[in-house]
Amino acid sequence: MLAHNSRFLETESAFDVLARAQTLISKGQRIINLGIGQPDFKTSPHIVEAAVEALQNGHHGYTPAPGLPDLKDSLVDYYKRHFNQTVDAANILVVPGGKVTMAFAMMLLGEGGRDILYPDPGFPIYRSMAAYSGARAVPYAVHENLGFSFKASEILSKVTANTRLIILNSPGNPTGGSNLEAEVRELVAGLERFPECAVLSDEIYSRLHFDGAQHQTLLQFEALRDRLIVLDGWSKTYAMTGWRLGWGIWPSSMIGLATKLAINIHSCVNAPAQFAAQAALNGPQDAVDEMRQAFQDRRDLVHARLNAMPGISAAKPKGAFYAFPNISALGLSSAQVQDIWLEDLGVAAIAGTSFGNAGQDYIRLSFANSLDNISEALDLIEGWVSRL
Repeated sequence: MLAHNSRFLETESAFDVLARAQTLISKGQRIINLGIGQPDFKTSPHIVEAAVEALQNGHHGYTPAPGLPDLKDSLVDYYKRHFNQTVDAANILVVPGGKVTMAFAMMLLGEGGRDILYPDPGFPIYRSMAAYSGARAVPYAVHENLGFSFKASEILSKVTANTRLIILNSPGNPTGGSNLEAEVRELVAGLERFPECAVLSDEIYSRLHFDGAQHQTLLQFEALRDRLIVLDGWSKTYAMTGWRLGWGIWPSSMIGLATKLAINIHSCVNAPAQFAAQAALNGPQDAVDEMRQAFQDRRDLVHARLNAMPGISAAKPKGAFYAFPNISALGLSSAQVQDIWLEDLGVAAIAGTSFGNAGQDYIRLSFANSLDNISEALDLIEGWVSRL
């Protein structure tokens, strides 16, 4: 009865672990959630007020499918202000969440006989949607000893005449890694030999780099512009995960089809949310800076504590809000560690295998929680490791 491709659909284990954690909480167990990937900060009041005002002013109807013109103009200004990049408003598509951009990219470029390359370990929906499109989902490695960057030579060795899309993600989920600039430049140069291969650059954590590092958007490479799709959104930067707001920057050759997909699937993004989105872009950015500093402080604590534990080693995250420690020396699978920590310690974390086969020796910890809760969770983990 079902379409053949439906069997390739996967899910996000983070939501499964969250559900299990909620069940344990309902039974009276204390759970410290280091599993879910969302900021633990509230959306700034001026953003909320913009949505309320829009509703009160009667903005209750449809909007243009690509997004409100003023919002798209604000995104043009945003890219100039934060990344010194020129973007044409005509190439922007505002969508209900970042996943929509990646799904549209794979729907437009994936089909039987084509390949889509994705990072492993990486965000699980990459593999899921690539396979669901009918394409062959081909993993490439990100390396712990490179701060979880890829090696350009390894990606290029997997590119063939059948490759239609390469997915890049920096800063990365689940690793907190950042792609090395030299490797990115080598990859861009190598792709000149494959003009039919597009690139989807997932830059959803673009404003969450640590230690003063600046985001290097792939928009800087003019040679890629005619086949580059950039994914970003409001969820991580502005603590707006539940607002379901994202945007894609599309090549001129694809924006029309992406817009048609929007019309066919969701019509448009709801109006008041777009007014809130514009307030986020144009308003004060202090909350973004404060949140990033808070994440960096937590990163420092998590990194130091994990590396002091026997049997655990952790690369220093360069962005986002995840640590991806190597637990191979513990002698247990990542799934076993996930279950023990949740059920016995009351600490929710995500097995590395949830992010691909290459995650077997790792577990993801989100530090989108308070310093006190993180410290308590690390105390519990340290005690368990010592007993083990």
